[in-house]
Amino acid sequence: MIALKGKGDCTGELFVVATPIGNLEDITLRALRTLESADLIAAEDTRHTRKLLSRHGMTGKRLESFHDHNKEARTPSLLQRLREGESVALVTDSGTPGISDPGYYLVKRAIEAGLSVVPIPGPSAMTAALSCSGLPTDRFTFEGFLPVKAGRRLRRLEALGEESRTVVLYESPHRIVKLLRELQEIIGDRQVVVIGELTKIHEKKIRGTPGEIAEALAAKKPRGEFVVLIAPP
Repeated sequence: MIALKGKGDCTGELFVVATPIGNLEDITLRALRTLESADLIAAEDTRHTRKLLSRHGMTGKRLESFHDHNKEARTPSLLQRLREGESVALVTDSGTPGISDPGYYLVKRAIEAGLSVVPIPGPSAMTAALSCSGLPTDRFTFEGFLPVKAGRRLRRLEALGEESRTVVLYESPHRIVKLLRELQEIIGDRQVVVIGELTKIHEKKIRGTPGEIAEALAAKKPRGEFVVLIAPP
């Protein structure tokens, strides 16, 4: 059964608020209004979120950390706040909560409890990267972060090598070169686009074969998370 929130309901709402992926000006008016009015902000990193709030003139907001290591312990108290009528704004360090992010856990539990979940759309590294990649965007698949363990990771890459759609991955700075060298072995000279520091001053887009990009990045110490886009065969 689908629960609908009516005028007589006294429960609060969980707002899933998208925040900037780099440039702090990339935030919607609705997101700012929601953060300002929320009774509590559940943030992946409260220090990071305070910088955003300060940039937009918000001080003294109630923040509570909510990340991958404490999500199970924090969720019951957040759900109780919602039941008591408080509004909670869920934010991640950057982009849209719930996308390769622990926010999914809270959203799922809130829905299971019959509570209202409201999306406040905005920035997403995945869609931003796709929009400027030059690769086909009519059909694509998002894989997020690949497994760290070598066996599982290579099996996933081999499966993705057969994909007929553009593939979007996220990767950390200390594994990006390794990933590209693995891709070179699996997909060969297929076109790849790697984008780092999205919307920041040092935003970079590198296009070429996986091997070419690996060598370019290995020459300098990679910084920040990367979006990797693989062209279909």
